[in-house]
Amino acid sequence: MNSCIFCRIISGEFSTEIIAQNDQCVVIKDIAPKAPIHFLIIPKKHVADITALDTLDVGSDIFALAQHISRTHENAREFKLVINNGHSAGQRVFHLHAHYLAGSHIESV
Repeated sequence: MNSCIFCRIISGEFSTEIIAQNDQCVVIKDIAPKAPIHFLIIPKKHVADITALDTLDVGSDIFALAQHISRTHENAREFKLVINNGHSAGQRVFHLHAHYLAGSHIESV
């Protein structure tokens, strides 16, 4: 998907700091953070949103990376994991991704 910013980041077209990754997903910093720690956990394979998933394996990879981040990053043990699905729910990049939010104070939903 040449127009997808996340696909372009994953392909190396845009340089960014990789926080963590596994075979299926990559973690990067959000460029417009909403919390002291705001990472994006992004599947390497383009999937528009949760409803487009053909398998739930990506979900377990996202959760595995969230666990890894909480164990390895200072002040990130307690966190919120958010997935916006669809424009009216706040999704602006139509490549499935989870927001990992942590730090001093994260509002509850």
